[in-house]
Amino acid sequence: MTSPRPIIIDTDPGQDDAIAILAALASDELEVLGITAVAGNVPLELTARNALILVELAGRTDVPVFAGCDRPLRRDLVTAEHVHGKTGIDGADLPDPTIALQPQSAMDWMIETLLAAGEREITICPVGPMTNVATVLETAPEAARNIREIACMGGGFFDGGNTTPTAEFNVFVDPEAAQIVLHCGAPVTMLPLDVTHKALMTDAWINQVRDLGTRTGAAAAGMLNFYERFDVDKYGTFGGPLHDPNVIAYLLRPDLYSGRHCNVEVETESPLTTGMTVVDWWDVTDRPANCQYITEVDSDGFYELLLDLLARLP
Repeated sequence: MTSPRPIIIDTDPGQDDAIAILAALASDELEVLGITAVAGNVPLELTARNALILVELAGRTDVPVFAGCDRPLRRDLVTAEHVHGKTGIDGADLPDPTIALQPQSAMDWMIETLLAAGEREITICPVGPMTNVATVLETAPEAARNIREIACMGGGFFDGGNTTPTAEFNVFVDPEAAQIVLHCGAPVTMLPLDVTHKALMTDAWINQVRDLGTRTGAAAAGMLNFYERFDVDKYGTFGGPLHDPNVIAYLLRPDLYSGRHCNVEVETESPLTTGMTVVDWWDVTDRPANCQYITEVDSDGFYELLLDLLARLP
């Protein structure tokens, strides 16, 4: 039996972040070393609080939670309460956390953990703005040698953006951070809107989550019912995309996904296209490939996997 894959989840919960966290905590194949919170969907005070709530919901208070950056590297913070509600995880009536954040900063803990690890040992999973990870890479660039993979949710090229015409939210909030991550030297896999928009929730699936009859199932279904209304109204689809859990599903079932190894850059200067992920899909430049850019998913397989993982939680 192979050892679980050690991962760090860097997150700004967010209902879809919440499902990603719960799925990872439920998996026997992943070892969640810690959860690091960053400002994004809502301010840091709330994202850190939400991460604590979620580890308690999952019965996994052994997993430490750290607070990271409260604003992007070089910009003012943009948040998304209009999507996620004032708490970030509206839709579930969850109690206040009884556990506390770790005293160490997310960045200090990540640096310490990476430098103590073996070469290419730890996978980093940013499912929010990449400010914490970029700060780590700028502060201790040597830590990149011990990163097995950075599997992130962010970006969009063929589908455009969801925050501006060209920019996806996580990258738009801190485009400089995303650009640093893409050029850190560690293997990067990006799961953008181009793939997450191909995996839409259905009411029937959310009902299956609720019908698990567990506290986690009830909370998850409540969050998802609240969360999907924004994208259903915006896009006119039958259900909303569930972005961030694709990162966890990709780690567990890479056979569900396909894409291309190519060059990806982030626009950081243009006022018109700030935060755009520019993907050299057809290899028309001489820029070296730096990212595995995912564009296809087996949606049915993805939702079957998620349901199985959620069913393991209390």
